[in-house]
Amino acid sequence: MTVGAGITVADGNLVVLGNAILSDVHDNIVTTPAAGDSLTNGAFIGVHSDRLGSRRVFPVGKLQGLRFMCVFRFKLWWMTQRMGSCGQDIPFETQFLIVEGQNGSHFGEGSEMGAGQSALYVVFLPILEGDFRAVLQGNEHNEIEICLESGESFGFVAAGSNPFDVITNAVKTVEKHLQTFSHRDKKKMPDMLNWFGWCTWDAFYTDVTAEGVRQGLKSLEKGGIPPKFVIIDDGWQSVGMDTTGIKCKADNTANFASRLTHIKENHKFQKDGKEGHRVEDPAMGLHHIVTEIKEKHYLKYVYVWHAITGYWGGVRPGIKEMEHYESKISYPISSPGVNSNEPCEALTSIVTNGLGLMNPEKVFSFYNELHSYLASAGIDGVKVDVQNILETLGAGHGGRVKLAQKYHQALEASISRNFQDNGIISCMSHNTDGLYSSKRTAVIRASDDFWPRDPASHTIHIASVAYNTIFLGEFMQPDWDMFHSLHPMAEYHGAARAVGGCAIYVSDKPGHHDFNLLKKLVLSDGSILRAKLPGRPTRDCLFSDPARDGISLLKIWNLNDFSGVVGVFNCQGAGWCRVGKKNLIHDEQPGTITGVIRAKDVDYLPRVADDGWNGDTIIFSHLGGEVVYLPKNASIPMTLKSREYEVFTVVPVKALSNGATFAPIGLIKMFNSGGAIKELKYERERNATVGMKVRGSGIFGVYSSSRPKRIIVDTEEMKFEYEEGSGLTTIDLKIPEEEMYLWNITIEL
Repeated sequence: MTVGAGITVADGNLVVLGNAILSDVHDNIVTTPAAGDSLTNGAFIGVHSDRLGSRRVFPVGKLQGLRFMCVFRFKLWWMTQRMGSCGQDIPFETQFLIVEGQNGSHFGEGSEMGAGQSALYVVFLPILEGDFRAVLQGNEHNEIEICLESGESFGFVAAGSNPFDVITNAVKTVEKHLQTFSHRDKKKMPDMLNWFGWCTWDAFYTDVTAEGVRQGLKSLEKGGIPPKFVIIDDGWQSVGMDTTGIKCKADNTANFASRLTHIKENHKFQKDGKEGHRVEDPAMGLHHIVTEIKEKHYLKYVYVWHAITGYWGGVRPGIKEMEHYESKISYPISSPGVNSNEPCEALTSIVTNGLGLMNPEKVFSFYNELHSYLASAGIDGVKVDVQNILETLGAGHGGRVKLAQKYHQALEASISRNFQDNGIISCMSHNTDGLYSSKRTAVIRASDDFWPRDPASHTIHIASVAYNTIFLGEFMQPDWDMFHSLHPMAEYHGAARAVGGCAIYVSDKPGHHDFNLLKKLVLSDGSILRAKLPGRPTRDCLFSDPARDGISLLKIWNLNDFSGVVGVFNCQGAGWCRVGKKNLIHDEQPGTITGVIRAKDVDYLPRVADDGWNGDTIIFSHLGGEVVYLPKNASIPMTLKSREYEVFTVVPVKALSNGATFAPIGLIKMFNSGGAIKELKYERERNATVGMKVRGSGIFGVYSSSRPKRIIVDTEEMKFEYEEGSGLTTIDLKIPEEEMYLWNITIEL
């Protein structure tokens, strides 16, 4: 079979595996089969045109009557999701689109309603080609349009029966074609992802001090939840305004008019520092506080924040210590697509005051000098923010794509040289300029911020991180952001982080913590039970709108080594408003919603099941505490009120030689119970025996259809509880003395 042969333009239709996805396709649209063997059904799609100009819009064809989900930029920095069924529903600045190619494919294989219909998912990826970029949008004629900043090849189209496989294979094919970025699978994940952390931002904002850092760490450690990494966010740097600058500082934000005046810390992070006076001894700078908190609080990693251009307003020209970076004031110009979406106070300030943009030829020198100084002070990584500002500054530098690539290449080279654990978090960076230019960066913030005082934002946040991860998770591990452990929506946020496969860190003010909640996320040694993949919506949620339609729950799935996990959230009532151009509560009292849970919600569950698995599972509900035996293709109903959640551990059932059935659940008081199980072996020496290696402490549970004969942990025979009705068997694991200790558990049946 010819690669890409399943995707063609014929008789005015874009035909994918025999299905017309777009109709009335324009004559100048062409497809080219993808080269190589990585994807059978994939093709590049382009346009022939004699029109000139740096920005051109071409209609491709009509999308009508097929459900889709896209992620688009609702402001310069961030994406969110939109669902629809016709071309006019596709927003400006759409960077990823997936279409349900056949009616009924969402029912899945094996269901009565989906019988006889094979699923078909079609993915559209607008890409970079050379120095130019493409995005999608819709028009009033229900046509998909391509907004093309020069060039001819503008996108890649792929199709298949598994949506997650199609997306992965599509991105990997584009990776091979462009050779400008690397897929997440090839990147080194920083170890900080595996530990609990604390960020200073919502605790102190830019008023953070060295003493504040001490207080925050001490407060969490006192409650028995020791952070193992800290992010010192905005507020540690040496910055200042121009004499003619116009200050822009809203509540709990930075002054966006300020510029970087020195690569070293400000007086707040110098030992005995005084405002207006700089201490030159490096040992009296960041080094003193970093050394102290690492030694006193057994921290593993300390990260600090900086903007990709140094600070919000860039690097201040005319400063002796900074003049070798050749900074010049540039004035951002946003694309029409960005301007048509949500306005941004930060961008408005930067447009007004300009940005001190370093000479791109000097930017590696800047990063290397900054990062080498930080590394010498004991810093392990950086959160690099405000990244999308680069797209507004391309004039005079070969265009936005070339400028972004120059900066990202320099940034990644410096990270590689100075931070051996690939210590970087990419932030405010949801554009394809950066995504398709990243070869090493492995962590990316998944959505707009956690806004503790905005009641509209919390359900929106969970929906956005999940849907954005469908796309972003192919490039990096999405970071679902910090949150407050003591907050009306804290459990909701915490449960989402547990199934997200992401870093887990809070931004609590000292003394403001819910340690009972944190103990569902963090083990006694400060490590977390991180799931294996980026968490994504289940198949039956891909095209429903869990924020706006009033009838759908959001289900997010992930994998552990031997089980799956599904978080379910009622996100209805608020969303980004295309008319108001902001987050709004559109339903003050959203109703109770009922949905179902099934084993197939964990899309890759067969990958972690034992050979010969028959499809039966055990479902354990975190809040309900119930164990349910679920036969293959069966489902259980669940109901959630507004802003409620539940987390389900989904475990393949194993039939043992003595006729008993067994499934290991995990640490049942943790959100992600199954993440505790690191090794699993059945029937050693042909006996009905199960062996496991398990992390953590607390109540450990398994399902067993018959009462175990005995349970041994390491060499100690344990007392256990057995529930005849449910088969739930539990033991109490003590707190291990060693970090990351693995208990050897043997269960004889």
